[in-house]
Amino acid sequence: MPTADFDSMRRAMVESQLRTSGVTSAWILSAMGKIARENYAPAAYAAVCYTDRPLPMGDGAAMNPALVNALMLQEAEVVAGDKVLLIGDASGYVAALLRARGADVDAVADAADAHGTGYDLIYVDGAAEILPDALVALAADGGRIVTGIVDGAVTRLAIGHLHNGKVALRPFADAEIVRLPAFSRPKEFVF
Repeated sequence: MPTADFDSMRRAMVESQLRTSGVTSAWILSAMGKIARENYAPAAYAAVCYTDRPLPMGDGAAMNPALVNALMLQEAEVVAGDKVLLIGDASGYVAALLRARGADVDAVADAADAHGTGYDLIYVDGAAEILPDALVALAADGGRIVTGIVDGAVTRLAIGHLHNGKVALRPFADAEIVRLPAFSRPKEFVF
């Protein structure tokens, strides 16, 4: 079996997935062109980690497509020095991208594990039906929250800015983003 040419696959991802889908941020294109995504994917999926599909990580977790991450990072307007709370990054890939930008990253698997306040950016690496108030309260006033949202059978990428303890999310792209069970709406009793 031939060895995968990851450098060529990474360049193809940047040129055929990211650039053609509106990703224009130079730092994102550079970081995603350099950071070896295959090192963050399970070995069984390394050869397909540059396809535009979620990759299973085990235990129900998945790695989002690179395009999803690029679009979210671009919309969040990450700058060096941003204090970022990263939730649900199953692989560590998004944390590596954020650190390449010079962000101060606090990565947790679940929102319940998040501590501290005053985050410039809360990055939820998956789709949520609801964002708990306790999570929103961790952002600095004027801070940003970027996440996926569940809208019926569709998932969308969305961003919001925190003002006076409240955030309104604005969808900016339809995308296949992994749903996060921890952010599911509680089941309601129905007759």
